[in-house]
Amino acid sequence: MPHPYVLLSAAVSLDGYLDDTGPDRLLLSSPADFDRVDEVRASVDAILIGAGTIRADNPRLLVNSEARRAARTAAGKPEYPLKVTVSGSGDLDPDARFWHTGGEKVLYTTDRGAGRARALGLATDVVPLGPDLDWRRLLTHLHDVRGVRRLMVEGGGLIHTQLLTQGLADELQLVLAPLFVGDPRAPRLFGPGGYQDGRLRLLESRRIEDVVLMRYEPTAPGTGPLPAAADHHWLALACELAGHCPPSDTAFSVGAVVVAADGTELARGHSREAGDPVVHAEEAALAKLDPADPRLPGATVYSSLEPCARRASRPAPCARLILDAGVRRVVTAWREPDTFVADADGSGLLSAAGVEVVVLPEHEERAKAPNRHLPG
Repeated sequence: MPHPYVLLSAAVSLDGYLDDTGPDRLLLSSPADFDRVDEVRASVDAILIGAGTIRADNPRLLVNSEARRAARTAAGKPEYPLKVTVSGSGDLDPDARFWHTGGEKVLYTTDRGAGRARALGLATDVVPLGPDLDWRRLLTHLHDVRGVRRLMVEGGGLIHTQLLTQGLADELQLVLAPLFVGDPRAPRLFGPGGYQDGRLRLLESRRIEDVVLMRYEPTAPGTGPLPAAADHHWLALACELAGHCPPSDTAFSVGAVVVAADGTELARGHSREAGDPVVHAEEAALAKLDPADPRLPGATVYSSLEPCARRASRPAPCARLILDAGVRRVVTAWREPDTFVADADGSGLLSAAGVEVVVLPEHEERAKAPNRHLPG
Protein backbone atom coordinates (compact mmCIF):
# COMPACT_ATOMS: atom_id res chain seq x y z
CA MET A 1 0.00 0.00 0.00
CA PRO A 2 1.22 3.58 -0.56
CA HIS A 3 3.27 5.10 2.24
CA PRO A 4 4.49 8.63 2.92
CA TYR A 5 8.03 9.60 2.00
CA VAL A 6 9.86 8.80 5.24
CA LEU A 7 12.73 11.11 6.20
CA LEU A 8 14.83 10.16 9.23
CA SER A 9 16.46 13.15 10.96
CA ALA A 10 19.09 12.96 13.70
CA ALA A 11 22.20 14.62 15.09
CA VAL A 12 25.01 12.54 16.57
CA SER A 13 28.38 12.97 18.21
CA LEU A 14 31.55 11.87 16.43
CA ASP A 15 31.33 8.57 18.30
CA GLY A 16 27.71 7.96 17.28
CA TYR A 17 25.69 9.03 20.34
CA LEU A 18 22.36 10.86 20.33
CA ASP A 19 22.77 12.21 23.85
CA ASP A 20 24.77 11.81 27.01
CA THR A 21 23.50 10.57 30.38
CA GLY A 22 23.22 13.97 32.08
CA PRO A 23 19.93 15.43 33.31
CA ASP A 24 19.70 17.93 30.45
CA ARG A 25 19.50 17.22 26.74
CA LEU A 26 22.88 17.37 24.99
CA LEU A 27 22.70 20.02 22.25
CA LEU A 28 24.48 18.54 19.26
CA SER A 29 23.31 20.86 16.47
CA SER A 30 24.46 24.42 15.88
CA PRO A 31 22.03 27.37 15.88
CA ALA A 32 22.03 27.45 12.08
CA ASP A 33 21.26 23.74 11.94
CA PHE A 34 18.39 24.11 14.40
CA ASP A 35 16.98 26.64 11.94
CA ARG A 36 17.47 24.15 9.09
CA VAL A 37 15.54 21.53 11.08
CA ASP A 38 12.78 24.08 11.59
CA GLU A 39 12.68 24.60 7.82
CA VAL A 40 12.41 20.86 7.21
CA ARG A 41 9.63 20.60 9.80
CA ALA A 42 7.73 23.34 8.00
CA SER A 43 8.02 21.43 4.71
CA VAL A 44 6.48 18.13 5.85
CA ASP A 45 2.95 16.97 6.59
CA ALA A 46 3.77 15.19 9.85
CA ILE A 47 6.56 14.78 12.41
CA LEU A 48 6.98 11.55 14.37
CA ILE A 49 8.84 10.80 17.60
CA GLY A 50 8.77 7.80 19.87
CA ALA A 51 7.32 7.63 23.35
CA GLY A 52 10.83 7.39 24.79
CA THR A 53 11.72 10.77 23.31
CA ILE A 54 8.61 12.31 24.88
CA ARG A 55 9.56 10.87 28.26
CA ALA A 56 13.24 11.84 28.04
CA ASP A 57 13.10 15.27 26.38
CA ASN A 58 9.50 16.49 26.86
CA PRO A 59 9.66 18.27 23.47
CA ARG A 60 7.07 20.62 22.00
CA LEU A 61 7.96 19.61 18.42
CA LEU A 62 6.89 22.84 16.75
CA VAL A 63 7.67 24.96 13.72
CA ASN A 64 9.22 27.91 15.52
CA SER A 65 9.44 30.40 12.66
CA GLU A 66 6.37 32.60 12.45
CA ALA A 67 7.11 33.27 8.77
CA ARG A 68 7.22 29.54 7.97
CA ARG A 69 3.96 28.93 9.80
CA ALA A 70 2.39 31.80 7.86
CA ALA A 71 3.65 30.31 4.60
CA ARG A 72 2.05 26.97 5.49
CA THR A 73 -1.25 28.68 6.21
CA ALA A 74 -1.07 30.67 2.97
CA ALA A 75 -0.54 27.40 1.09
CA GLY A 76 -3.73 25.97 2.60
CA LYS A 77 -1.93 23.74 5.10
CA PRO A 78 -2.39 23.62 8.88
CA GLU A 79 -0.16 26.04 10.76
CA TYR A 80 1.74 23.09 12.25
CA PRO A 81 2.42 19.62 10.83
CA LEU A 82 0.55 16.71 12.38
CA LYS A 83 2.43 15.48 15.47
CA VAL A 84 2.70 11.68 15.69
CA THR A 85 3.99 9.38 18.39
CA VAL A 86 4.17 5.61 18.85
CA SER A 87 3.81 3.67 22.10
CA GLY A 88 3.10 -0.01 22.54
CA SER A 89 1.97 0.48 26.13
CA GLY A 90 0.04 3.74 25.73
CA ASP A 91 1.53 4.77 29.08
CA LEU A 92 2.42 8.42 28.54
CA ASP A 93 2.30 11.52 30.70
CA PRO A 94 -0.91 13.43 29.88
CA ASP A 95 0.79 16.65 31.00
CA ALA A 96 3.70 16.36 28.52
CA ARG A 97 4.18 19.43 26.34
CA PHE A 98 3.78 17.30 23.20
CA TRP A 99 0.00 17.11 23.74
CA HIS A 100 -0.58 20.76 24.61
CA THR A 101 1.33 22.66 21.91
CA GLY A 102 1.00 22.88 18.15
CA GLY A 103 -1.83 21.46 16.08
CA GLU A 104 -3.32 18.00 15.71
CA LYS A 105 -1.77 14.93 17.32
CA VAL A 106 -2.13 11.19 16.84
CA LEU A 107 -0.91 8.27 18.93
CA TYR A 108 -0.38 4.88 17.30
CA THR A 109 -0.45 2.03 19.79
CA THR A 110 -1.55 -1.54 20.35
CA ASP A 111 -5.09 -2.65 21.17
CA ARG A 112 -4.15 -2.91 24.84
CA GLY A 113 -2.23 0.38 24.79
CA ALA A 114 -5.25 2.17 23.31
CA GLY A 115 -7.32 1.40 26.41
CA ARG A 116 -4.64 2.77 28.71
CA ALA A 117 -4.11 5.90 26.59
CA ARG A 118 -7.82 6.68 26.57
CA ALA A 119 -8.06 6.10 30.32
CA LEU A 120 -5.25 8.61 30.83
CA GLY A 121 -7.18 11.19 28.84
CA LEU A 122 -4.34 11.98 26.44
CA ALA A 123 -5.16 14.97 24.23
CA THR A 124 -4.77 13.06 21.00
CA ASP A 125 -6.42 10.84 18.43
CA VAL A 126 -5.66 7.25 19.51
CA VAL A 127 -5.24 4.67 16.72
CA PRO A 128 -4.81 1.00 17.71
CA LEU A 129 -2.82 -1.09 15.24
CA GLY A 130 -3.69 -4.54 16.59
CA PRO A 131 -1.96 -6.76 19.16
CA ASP A 132 1.47 -5.46 18.07
CA LEU A 133 2.89 -2.30 16.55
CA ASP A 134 3.02 -2.63 12.75
CA TRP A 135 5.03 0.04 10.93
CA ARG A 136 3.61 -0.73 7.50
CA ARG A 137 0.07 -0.48 8.79
CA LEU A 138 0.95 2.76 10.59
CA LEU A 139 2.43 4.33 7.46
CA THR A 140 -0.50 3.23 5.34
CA HIS A 141 -2.94 4.80 7.83
CA LEU A 142 -0.97 8.05 7.83
CA HIS A 143 -1.04 8.11 4.03
CA ASP A 144 -4.62 7.02 3.38
CA VAL A 145 -6.49 8.43 6.38
CA ARG A 146 -4.45 11.44 7.48
CA GLY A 147 -3.25 12.49 4.01
CA VAL A 148 0.43 12.50 4.98
CA ARG A 149 2.76 12.51 1.96
CA ARG A 150 6.01 13.52 3.70
CA LEU A 151 6.85 12.28 7.18
CA MET A 152 9.80 13.53 9.23
CA VAL A 153 10.98 11.10 11.93
CA GLU A 154 13.03 12.66 14.73
CA GLY A 155 13.72 9.56 16.78
CA GLY A 156 14.59 7.96 18.95
CA GLY A 157 17.24 5.47 17.96
CA LEU A 158 14.99 2.42 18.24
CA ILE A 159 12.49 3.89 15.78
CA HIS A 160 15.23 4.87 13.35
CA THR A 161 16.65 1.37 13.59
CA GLN A 162 13.29 -0.29 12.98
CA LEU A 163 12.41 1.86 9.98
CA LEU A 164 15.80 1.36 8.34
CA THR A 165 16.02 -2.37 8.95
CA GLN A 166 12.47 -2.88 7.65
CA GLY A 167 13.30 -0.97 4.47
CA LEU A 168 10.79 1.79 5.16
CA ALA A 169 13.08 4.84 5.31
CA ASP A 170 13.43 6.86 2.10
CA GLU A 171 16.11 9.23 3.33
CA LEU A 172 18.46 9.74 6.26
CA GLN A 173 19.46 13.29 7.22
CA LEU A 174 22.38 12.94 9.62
CA VAL A 175 24.17 15.82 11.33
CA LEU A 176 27.63 15.07 12.71
CA ALA A 177 28.62 17.21 15.70
CA PRO A 178 32.30 17.82 16.61
CA LEU A 179 32.28 16.31 20.08
CA PHE A 180 32.57 12.95 21.84
CA VAL A 181 30.30 11.37 24.44
CA GLY A 182 32.23 8.20 25.25
CA ASP A 183 29.68 6.83 27.74
CA PRO A 184 28.46 3.32 26.81
CA ARG A 185 25.27 3.96 28.83
CA ALA A 186 24.28 6.85 26.54
CA PRO A 187 21.76 6.28 23.71
CA ARG A 188 23.13 5.59 20.24
CA LEU A 189 21.50 6.44 16.93
CA PHE A 190 21.32 2.89 15.59
CA GLY A 191 21.13 -0.45 17.34
CA PRO A 192 21.88 -3.94 16.03
CA GLY A 193 19.72 -5.21 13.20
CA GLY A 194 19.52 -6.49 9.65
CA TYR A 195 20.63 -3.43 7.71
CA GLN A 196 21.09 -3.45 3.96
CA ASP A 197 24.32 -4.84 2.56
CA GLY A 198 26.46 -2.45 0.59
CA ARG A 199 26.59 1.31 0.63
CA LEU A 200 23.86 3.91 0.85
CA ARG A 201 23.86 6.68 -1.75
CA LEU A 202 25.13 10.09 -0.63
CA LEU A 203 22.71 12.75 -1.83
CA GLU A 204 24.32 15.80 -0.23
CA SER A 205 26.96 16.89 2.24
CA ARG A 206 27.00 20.42 3.62
CA ARG A 207 28.90 22.32 6.30
CA ILE A 208 26.60 24.27 8.65
CA GLU A 209 28.74 26.28 11.05
CA ASP A 210 30.70 23.62 12.97
CA VAL A 211 28.51 20.61 12.08
CA VAL A 212 28.17 18.65 8.85
CA LEU A 213 24.86 17.60 7.30
CA MET A 214 24.89 14.37 5.29
CA ARG A 215 21.84 13.14 3.37
CA TYR A 216 21.76 9.47 2.41
CA GLU A 217 19.34 7.31 0.45
CA PRO A 218 19.01 3.53 1.02
CA THR A 219 19.63 1.59 -2.19
CA ALA A 220 19.01 -2.09 -1.47
CA PRO A 221 15.93 -3.67 -3.12
CA GLY A 222 13.31 -5.31 -1.00
CA THR A 223 12.97 -9.05 -0.69
CA GLY A 224 9.83 -10.99 -1.48
CA PRO A 225 6.48 -9.30 -2.06
CA LEU A 226 6.89 -6.42 0.39
CA PRO A 227 8.40 -3.34 -1.24
CA ALA A 228 11.25 -1.45 0.38
CA ALA A 229 11.66 2.30 0.08
CA ALA A 230 14.51 1.72 -2.37
CA ASP A 231 12.14 -0.17 -4.68
CA HIS A 232 10.29 3.10 -5.21
CA HIS A 233 13.51 4.97 -5.97
CA TRP A 234 14.65 2.43 -8.56
CA LEU A 235 11.24 2.14 -10.20
CA ALA A 236 11.04 5.93 -10.43
CA LEU A 237 14.38 5.82 -12.27
CA ALA A 238 13.00 3.19 -14.68
CA CYS A 239 10.02 5.48 -15.37
CA GLU A 240 12.40 8.37 -15.97
CA LEU A 241 14.36 6.26 -18.48
CA ALA A 242 11.11 5.54 -20.33
CA GLY A 243 10.96 9.24 -21.11
CA HIS A 244 14.31 8.96 -22.95
CA CYS A 245 12.92 6.55 -25.56
CA PRO A 246 12.66 7.75 -29.17
CA PRO A 247 8.91 8.08 -29.77
CA SER A 248 7.12 5.29 -31.62
CA ASP A 249 3.57 4.65 -32.81
CA THR A 250 4.06 0.90 -32.85
CA ALA A 251 5.75 0.13 -29.52
CA PHE A 252 5.75 1.16 -25.88
CA SER A 253 8.35 3.42 -24.32
CA VAL A 254 9.80 1.55 -21.36
CA GLY A 255 12.74 1.98 -19.00
CA ALA A 256 14.50 -0.74 -17.00
CA VAL A 257 17.18 -0.97 -14.30
CA VAL A 258 18.92 -4.07 -12.93
CA VAL A 259 19.99 -3.72 -9.29
CA ALA A 260 22.02 -6.15 -7.16
CA ALA A 261 20.87 -7.22 -3.71
CA ASP A 262 23.32 -4.79 -2.05
CA GLY A 263 21.89 -1.82 -3.97
CA THR A 264 24.56 -1.67 -6.68
CA GLU A 265 23.16 -0.63 -10.05
CA LEU A 266 24.28 -3.28 -12.53
CA ALA A 267 22.77 -1.96 -15.77
CA ARG A 268 20.03 0.19 -17.22
CA GLY A 269 18.30 0.42 -20.58
CA HIS A 270 15.33 1.80 -22.45
CA SER A 271 13.28 0.95 -25.51
CA ARG A 272 14.90 1.66 -28.89
CA GLU A 273 18.20 2.44 -27.19
CA ALA A 274 21.27 3.19 -29.31
CA GLY A 275 19.24 3.43 -32.52
CA ASP A 276 17.95 -0.15 -32.41
CA PRO A 277 14.28 0.26 -33.43
CA VAL A 278 13.08 -2.98 -31.83
CA VAL A 279 15.18 -3.43 -28.68
CA HIS A 280 13.18 -3.56 -25.44
CA ALA A 281 14.25 -1.93 -22.19
CA GLU A 282 14.91 -5.11 -20.18
CA GLU A 283 16.69 -6.63 -23.17
CA ALA A 284 18.93 -3.56 -23.53
CA ALA A 285 19.84 -3.61 -19.84
CA LEU A 286 20.52 -7.35 -19.57
CA ALA A 287 22.64 -7.30 -22.74
CA LYS A 288 25.16 -5.12 -20.90
CA LEU A 289 25.81 -7.82 -18.27
CA ASP A 290 27.84 -10.99 -18.29
CA PRO A 291 25.28 -13.85 -18.15
CA ALA A 292 27.56 -15.52 -15.61
CA ASP A 293 27.53 -12.53 -13.24
CA PRO A 294 26.99 -14.12 -9.81
CA ARG A 295 24.93 -11.13 -8.67
CA LEU A 296 22.10 -11.76 -11.13
CA PRO A 297 20.22 -14.45 -9.13
CA GLY A 298 19.92 -12.03 -6.20
CA ALA A 299 19.16 -9.00 -8.36
CA THR A 300 15.90 -7.17 -8.99
CA VAL A 301 14.78 -5.97 -12.42
CA TYR A 302 12.80 -2.72 -12.36
CA SER A 303 10.68 -2.07 -15.44
CA SER A 304 8.20 0.74 -15.98
CA LEU A 305 5.98 -1.73 -17.90
CA GLU A 306 5.70 -5.42 -17.09
CA PRO A 307 8.17 -7.50 -19.14
CA CYS A 308 6.65 -8.80 -22.37
CA ALA A 309 5.56 -12.42 -22.66
CA ARG A 310 5.30 -12.49 -26.46
CA ARG A 311 6.91 -10.44 -29.23
CA ALA A 312 7.40 -10.65 -32.99
CA SER A 313 10.61 -8.64 -33.29
CA ARG A 314 12.96 -11.01 -31.41
CA PRO A 315 12.99 -14.76 -30.72
CA ALA A 316 12.81 -14.36 -26.92
CA PRO A 317 10.45 -12.03 -25.02
CA CYS A 318 11.81 -10.06 -22.09
CA ALA A 319 10.18 -12.32 -19.49
CA ARG A 320 12.16 -15.23 -20.95
CA LEU A 321 15.38 -13.18 -20.97
CA ILE A 322 14.86 -12.43 -17.27
CA LEU A 323 14.31 -16.10 -16.48
CA ASP A 324 17.39 -17.10 -18.49
CA ALA A 325 19.46 -14.56 -16.55
CA GLY A 326 18.42 -16.22 -13.28
CA VAL A 327 16.75 -13.10 -11.84
CA ARG A 328 14.14 -14.01 -9.22
CA ARG A 329 12.46 -10.67 -8.52
CA VAL A 330 10.83 -8.07 -10.79
CA VAL A 331 9.23 -4.73 -9.79
CA THR A 332 6.98 -2.95 -12.26
CA ALA A 333 4.57 -0.04 -12.35
CA TRP A 334 2.08 -1.02 -15.04
CA ARG A 335 0.53 -4.18 -16.44
CA GLU A 336 0.74 -4.33 -20.24
CA PRO A 337 -2.53 -3.36 -21.98
CA ASP A 338 -3.79 -5.08 -25.15
CA THR A 339 -2.57 -2.26 -27.40
CA PHE A 340 -0.19 -4.44 -29.41
CA VAL A 341 -0.51 -7.94 -27.93
CA ALA A 342 -3.81 -9.44 -26.77
CA ASP A 343 -3.86 -10.96 -23.27
CA ALA A 344 -0.29 -9.97 -22.54
CA ASP A 345 0.77 -11.45 -19.22
CA GLY A 346 4.49 -11.26 -18.65
CA SER A 347 3.91 -11.13 -14.90
CA GLY A 348 1.99 -14.40 -15.08
CA LEU A 349 4.76 -16.09 -17.03
CA LEU A 350 7.35 -14.93 -14.51
CA SER A 351 5.25 -15.86 -11.49
CA ALA A 352 4.59 -19.34 -12.87
CA ALA A 353 8.36 -19.83 -13.05
CA GLY A 354 8.82 -18.80 -9.40
CA VAL A 355 9.82 -15.18 -9.90
CA GLU A 356 8.47 -12.70 -7.35
CA VAL A 357 6.60 -9.97 -9.26
CA VAL A 358 5.79 -6.78 -7.36
CA VAL A 359 3.49 -4.15 -8.91
CA LEU A 360 3.65 -0.62 -7.49
CA PRO A 361 0.63 1.11 -9.04
CA GLU A 362 1.46 4.47 -7.48
CA HIS A 363 4.07 4.80 -10.29
CA GLU A 364 1.64 3.85 -13.06
CA GLU A 365 0.79 7.35 -14.26
CA ARG A 366 4.45 8.25 -14.61
CA ALA A 367 5.09 5.03 -16.54
CA LYS A 368 2.19 5.81 -18.87
CA ALA A 369 3.25 9.40 -19.53
CA PRO A 370 5.58 8.76 -22.51
CA ASN A 371 2.94 6.45 -24.02
CA ARG A 372 -0.05 8.81 -23.97
CA HIS A 373 -0.03 9.13 -27.77
CA LEU A 374 -0.69 5.39 -28.25
CA PRO A 375 -4.23 4.17 -28.85
CA GLY A 376 -6.12 2.72 -25.90
